[in-house]
Amino acid sequence: MSYRPRKALIIGAGIAGPVAAILLRRAGIESAIYEAWPYSKGIGGGLQIAPNGMHVLDEIGLGNELVSRGSIAESFDFYSQGGERLGSINRDMARRFGQPAVNICRATLNEILIDKAWCSCVSLYFDKRLIKIEDRGDQPIIAYFADGTTAEGDFLIGADGVHSVVRRQVIPDGPQPFNTGLIGFGGFVPHAVLDGRPIGRHVETTFGQSGFFGYGYCSPDPNDGVMWWSTQPAHGMDAAMFRALDPATLKQHLRGFHHGWHDPIPDIIEAAENIVVTDTLDVATLPTWSRKRSLLIGDAAHATSPHAGQGASLALEDAMRLARLMQEGQELGATFRAFEAERRPRTEKIVALARRNGNSKREFSATGAWMRNQMMKWLLPLGSKSMEFMYAYDARAV
Repeated sequence: MSYRPRKALIIGAGIAGPVAAILLRRAGIESAIYEAWPYSKGIGGGLQIAPNGMHVLDEIGLGNELVSRGSIAESFDFYSQGGERLGSINRDMARRFGQPAVNICRATLNEILIDKAWCSCVSLYFDKRLIKIEDRGDQPIIAYFADGTTAEGDFLIGADGVHSVVRRQVIPDGPQPFNTGLIGFGGFVPHAVLDGRPIGRHVETTFGQSGFFGYGYCSPDPNDGVMWWSTQPAHGMDAAMFRALDPATLKQHLRGFHHGWHDPIPDIIEAAENIVVTDTLDVATLPTWSRKRSLLIGDAAHATSPHAGQGASLALEDAMRLARLMQEGQELGATFRAFEAERRPRTEKIVALARRNGNSKREFSATGAWMRNQMMKWLLPLGSKSMEFMYAYDARAV
């Protein structure tokens, strides 16, 4: 009879970690989550959960809550810097793929997932910064934390994001996250900022001669229920340099970069507070996703830049597929290899697609930007068709 592991140590309480813990608990495997940061309900900007991710959240009973606390996105509309409409994609997602796309605040999503994990009898520990993993044969695997404590289990899951500490343990000399040369700015503004432009449930995005801007509803809360983001070429700067600026200087940078862009972009920038700035990183490929009894999932294994809107949904898929494979009762190494063999082709294809999409947000000459815009009018319908493989995937049915 094969040995069946009974306890998972999960490093990271973002998206993949809590959902993996909930689903493993259903499979009869106890899970404990260890998060490096203190517990907080106010971190991050907005994001979208695509239909393929919503299938997983619906499976654990959270689909309706996501819809009620977020905002369904009925399309993704594209404009030029001057306001000319270029086209639209991702219409009628619920009918076509069985679930809608839903915009939501990352902090709200994290709160929902953490609460669900607690309700599922998952143990969660915060302020637990991993420093080392010890994996010695038939002994329990041990996680060592910076506060001097340890935890023991039968296997360990690294769900600790693009800057994964577990990744460095699994692949000590492995590749580092790749900086794509774009910087993201973002945050939230009140509903009232869009009163003059009734966008409904559409997400509106704009390609500039240099950079990109997007906005859409993400919450019924009138005070901060509109998410916005700006993508810009780095030009020798990094996110830390921008975060070091005082708020007035940071806002002045955004005003200058988006000067002359169509309404309501100037109004959104004026209303913006608590601006989040991030480097745009990805992890295109790794030599392996596992070592002995440690496995990488989510951004730790295949971080994608945001330009395909799939980072959160891929993490949710990972959690579902790992739990399903664990239920089959194979030897742990065989399960990890099966997981990687199944997930790697899909995730690496999407990481590469997102990186290519980001190239259209770099700096163009005036003529180059005009040509790109004209091409987009023709290519958006074709591109929309080519992306259906992302949304049609159902991790429950593989």
